[in-house]
Amino acid sequence: MKKVSIIIPVYKAEKYIAATLQSALEQTYENFEILIIDDGTPDRSIEICQQFTDPRIKIIRQKNRGLPGARNTGIRHAQGEYLTLLDADDLWLPEKLEKHVKHLDNSPNVGVSFSRSAFIDDNGNPLGIYQMPQMQGITPAIILCRNPVSNGSVAVIKREVFEAIEFQDNLYGTVENFYFDERSRHTNGDSTDVECWFRMSVKSDLEIEGIPEALTLYRVNSGGLSANLLKQLDSWELAISRARLYAPEIVNQWETLARAYQLRYLARRAVSLQDGEMAVKLVNRALATNWHILSKEPRRTLLTLGAAYFLRLLPQFLYSRIETVALKTTGYTQRQRISQGLGGSNAIS
Repeated sequence: MKKVSIIIPVYKAEKYIAATLQSALEQTYENFEILIIDDGTPDRSIEICQQFTDPRIKIIRQKNRGLPGARNTGIRHAQGEYLTLLDADDLWLPEKLEKHVKHLDNSPNVGVSFSRSAFIDDNGNPLGIYQMPQMQGITPAIILCRNPVSNGSVAVIKREVFEAIEFQDNLYGTVENFYFDERSRHTNGDSTDVECWFRMSVKSDLEIEGIPEALTLYRVNSGGLSANLLKQLDSWELAISRARLYAPEIVNQWETLARAYQLRYLARRAVSLQDGEMAVKLVNRALATNWHILSKEPRRTLLTLGAAYFLRLLPQFLYSRIETVALKTTGYTQRQRISQGLGGSNAIS
């Protein structure tokens, strides 16, 4: 049985960390270590972690470096043949590690095994909708445009994939090995995960492949300001500029389409924040950037467009009724696809 290293970066997570850590400890696959990276958190998060006495838990402390810096520290300390990241506000189903380890053990050509995610609210209640990415045939272009790996809590990764993307730098006074590119960390957002998945697909010979179950519970942050969406776009642009340094042909070919998809995603975030004006601006900018998102993903693009304009133009009570029906319909369709083991769509074929 291969050992799995579970890396949990912790910063201002005292509201969630106990449930997150418990979900890791309840895994049916038991050969793992848990590396809790105290990223200089100022709250009670680490005090809560210390209440767990399982000997598989290790706490590693450092000055604040942000999420990619905490992840890198965890990777450097990891002892497992397989490594996985778990954000401090997300949850796993008990069988998650078991299914990913089986997938990787039985697939010598696969280096990154990821799952779908079910969305939960701030209190851990299911929202009834899911992330439905493409599961197979994942190329660097697909990662650049649609990031099927999605959030950081879904993937279990073979050590040799991290070895393939490793680079050295001196960012903090000593030469260290890096995996997530902390040079791409933006003060108002973080797109280092998509850049890391992209680099894995470019530099590793092993494939990235998903399994159809929703094994991660991804917490949707209902807070935040619409103004931060444009700052998130800035962080994405910074990550793209780093990716261009080692894969210029791929980035130059797919950049405008990828930017259009990113703008459409941010438009959906603006809808969730109930900012119709921002949502309309972002979805219009997405279509102006590359209108092919309409022909490649007509349903999702038209739904985003409709939601933005409905939110902008309709009375709130009427929009809320339409949104409720739409979410229930979407959730039902997604559950049907998951139960049938169906994959997501190829957004750039």
